[in-house]
Amino acid sequence: MKRIVLFVATNLAVVLLLGVVARLLGVDRFLYQSGINFPSLLVFAAIFGMGGSLVSLLTSKWIAKMSVGAEVIEQPRTQTERWLVETVQRQAQAAGIGMPEVAIYDSPEPNAFATGANRNAALVAVSTGLLQQMTAEEAEAVLGHEVSHVANGDMVTLSLLQGVLNTFVIALSRVVGFVVDRALSSGDREYRGPGIGYYVTSMVMELLFGFLASLIVMWFSRYREFHADAGGARLAGRGKMIAALERLRQLHEPSQLPSQMAAFGINGGLGDGLRKLLMTHPPLEERIAALRRG
Repeated sequence: MKRIVLFVATNLAVVLLLGVVARLLGVDRFLYQSGINFPSLLVFAAIFGMGGSLVSLLTSKWIAKMSVGAEVIEQPRTQTERWLVETVQRQAQAAGIGMPEVAIYDSPEPNAFATGANRNAALVAVSTGLLQQMTAEEAEAVLGHEVSHVANGDMVTLSLLQGVLNTFVIALSRVVGFVVDRALSSGDREYRGPGIGYYVTSMVMELLFGFLASLIVMWFSRYREFHADAGGARLAGRGKMIAALERLRQLHEPSQLPSQMAAFGINGGLGDGLRKLLMTHPPLEERIAALRRG
């Protein structure tokens, strides 16, 4: 709950900061003269930008279960399920978080993910492919990686970043749209409000700013993977974590997780060139090298 309050408070602070900066630079007065109420625009941007991220965060566990058909282990029925629950419980205690729900989903791809708005009530799920193709030591390291994501609060942090960027994208695209539209109608004696120039420019700018925002979000996603790997190494052992990543590299399979959960999987897929900028995970070689450097 504290993290949700922090999420909302931080987003409100960003909106307030945007308003103050606009006032100091005179942007709000310029827009007001053009018939634009900048405070109202900020509120609109916050509701749609930050509100969408908050709803996505709060429903993340339900969406994850529905997307991959994950079955939560209520009562272990097999030795494997018992081992999974006991391992996650031990790691959660070591990481100082509440016991997450543990689930298994049917997929030949060796992968796992963690999600949830509350670090004390999260979800950790593993694929049947991971259980079949990895040793117990390697699977233990993968679980440690996911538990570390939960302990680090990565789900909340990434949603917060996405919400802040969404607000900037929505607000700035419309400001640019008004400026361009006003410039196109500069010959008119009286500006009658937004025209076709505003709507076209706003849509184009929202796509452009949205793409740039995605680069920032993906960079942060790759950055926090190194921290989750380090956390997995602390919980399960560095050798096991390296072995798990080496196994993923040998299997060489791209991630099949739905886009809304790909950032929280252990395996982020493959990419090269400019595609690397839009990857949720750094290359496995870089992650292995970082762990070996210690």
